[in-house]
Amino acid sequence: MTVKIDNDQITELAEMFNLLGEASRLKIILACLDEEQSVGAIKEQAGLSQSLASHHLRLLKAARLMKSRKEGKQVFYSVADEHIACVLKDMVEHVAEEAHD
Repeated sequence: MTVKIDNDQITELAEMFNLLGEASRLKIILACLDEEQSVGAIKEQAGLSQSLASHHLRLLKAARLMKSRKEGKQVFYSVADEHIACVLKDMVEHVAEEAHD
C-alpha cells in the first residue's frame, strides 16, 4: 500500500505524533478514549495541575486530536474522531501483548 500525502500533511502528522510522544498528553487522550471527561476528571486521572492540564488540552485540541463541549461553566473533552481512537486503541493493545521473539 502506497500512502500519498503532501509535505504539509506529513508535517501535520509528524506534529501529531510529537504531541502524543509526551507522557502527560498521552495520559490525557487515553483518559478520554472511551468517553468524554470533564477537565477536573482529566487532571485527576493524569495527575496534573489544572493549569498544566488546560495547557495540554489546548495543544491537543489545536492539533485536532481532541474536541471539547461546553455545558454551563464546565468543559468536557473527548477524542476528536474514530480515526484517532482506533490508532490509540490499537497501540494500547499492541503494548499490552506479550512480547514474541
